[in-house]
Amino acid sequence: MIGLTGNICAGKSEVCTVLSELGAHLIDADVVAHQILVRGSPEFTGVIAEFGKGIMSRNGDIDRGRLGEIVFADVAAMERLEEIVHPAIRREIDGLIAEADRAVIVLDAIKLIESGMANDCDVIWVVTAASEDRVQRLIDRDGLDEATAQQRVDMQAAQEEKLKRADIVIDNSGSLQQTYVQVRRAWGKIRALK
Repeated sequence: MIGLTGNICAGKSEVCTVLSELGAHLIDADVVAHQILVRGSPEFTGVIAEFGKGIMSRNGDIDRGRLGEIVFADVAAMERLEEIVHPAIRREIDGLIAEADRAVIVLDAIKLIESGMANDCDVIWVVTAASEDRVQRLIDRDGLDEATAQQRVDMQAAQEEKLKRADIVIDNSGSLQQTYVQVRRAWGKIRALK
């Protein structure tokens, strides 16, 4: 099992695309989080109770943009959100791992190390990119202004903390082709161990 992590907009999605093409079974913790927060779930109810109905969209779902404005501006708010959703995310991920039928599973989680899920992985891959690249990607992806994008990048644990646990580092500061080469090379090492 490969634990894949990296800070916001480092390029985990690109790495996952290549790993999927190579035959890995992907489990995306962010997708699981979306599923956990469906209207009517205990976690949905808990998040609304904690952060108020102002985070709801017109159709009654949680507006992740509004919620993000709160939790990316306040460490304590982020911690409260994680206390509500992380246990359910962990249970769902454990179930998905048990059901996986491929030789290599990739668990893509931005909080892989902080949540303790890294301890269940055989190898830790960390995707990195320069802070200014991540800010620009966040602006491009989410339409944020520079100050808000910088705040979200700064809110996360330093990349250096993730790098301390890394078995493989994928530097996504260059071209996509350079990233693909690194991923394929690292995949070859994993496959050679089997």
